[in-house]
Amino acid sequence: MYARRNSFKEIHYDKTRICVAFLIVLISGMLSGCDGDQNATGTLTEKVTNSISSNSDRTADPYRARLSTEAMKLFGVLPMPAADSINQAAIDLGRMLFHDPRLSVDGETSCNSCHNLMAYGISPQNQAGGRNIPTVYNSHLNIAQNWDGSAEDLKTQARESILSTKKMSMDSEGSLVTRIAVIPGYTDQFEAAFPDDEIALNLDNIAAAIASFEAGLLTPGRFDDFMQGNLNALTSPELHGLELFIQSDCGDCHNGPALGGRMFQKAGLTKPFTTNDPGRFAVTGNEEDRGVFKVPGLRNVSRTAPYFHDGSVMRLVDAIQLMGEHQLGTQFTAADLASIAMFLESLTGTPDATYIATPDLPAEPTRTTPLGAS
Repeated sequence: MYARRNSFKEIHYDKTRICVAFLIVLISGMLSGCDGDQNATGTLTEKVTNSISSNSDRTADPYRARLSTEAMKLFGVLPMPAADSINQAAIDLGRMLFHDPRLSVDGETSCNSCHNLMAYGISPQNQAGGRNIPTVYNSHLNIAQNWDGSAEDLKTQARESILSTKKMSMDSEGSLVTRIAVIPGYTDQFEAAFPDDEIALNLDNIAAAIASFEAGLLTPGRFDDFMQGNLNALTSPELHGLELFIQSDCGDCHNGPALGGRMFQKAGLTKPFTTNDPGRFAVTGNEEDRGVFKVPGLRNVSRTAPYFHDGSVMRLVDAIQLMGEHQLGTQFTAADLASIAMFLESLTGTPDATYIATPDLPAEPTRTTPLGAS
């Protein structure tokens, strides 16, 4: 069933089957009856943890060490910004611009409106332009931005979002710069962030500052503790889910420190995945890119529903099941789904509360007409 099962001793998998076999009927009912992804996986976690956490093999250091080694080969360590690469003035400016709705034509939509930092970087509605809004957390680890890779980096993505008619709708760089330039407080901050530019306040630097802030939106958590040598950072059920994740070849696409985001892949490798979205074909014009999308990173995935490029799936266990069928040609059992979901929950990290705190925005002169009015 699993292409890489021989990378671990069969005895661990067999004992796990014995421990969880009696739960399959129970879990199957839970999968069909739970409302909402977080409630579903939370209930599964409690039930399965209570039933199999006592497995002695999975608490043994050799087993944990072996899993840690395998995981390190696939994922590596979450990279933190080097001290000498940090432009603190640009980050502080970018934080304000990220939260400032005055970058939009109606003066009501900010970057944070669609990438809510208090909601793991997604929008409550989570739809824009017909596609599911991806999280902004850990996004600088991606090979490119947007589902189709249409933006080569965070700076490009920020620039395009400001001018996009489907997002912030500013009609030109001139209109944006004029609006920001009249706000006292911003001018000095642009000059501090970009001291080598003769004219510091421009669209490129607005986008660059936002990108500088976004690059620091990292969410380390227990999984990183495990990867860095704390072999007890993950529970026994989570370790079993990690084992299944690796054995099932999920890591062929979901690899690297973000557990994805490093490649493009066709939706439906082994079983057709129905979609009207052309995917990367819209960017490249190459027929082989039709239905191809960027593989999403899985950090915080249990908190960022809905799933897939079209936001068509709400529950994590359903997303896992569909990916097994369409990408791997695998039919996961209910117990396997629960275990993998628990591992994916361990990828939930904690944003730095100070870093993401909503800043005070520079006040603008008193206006006699609303923003966007002629």
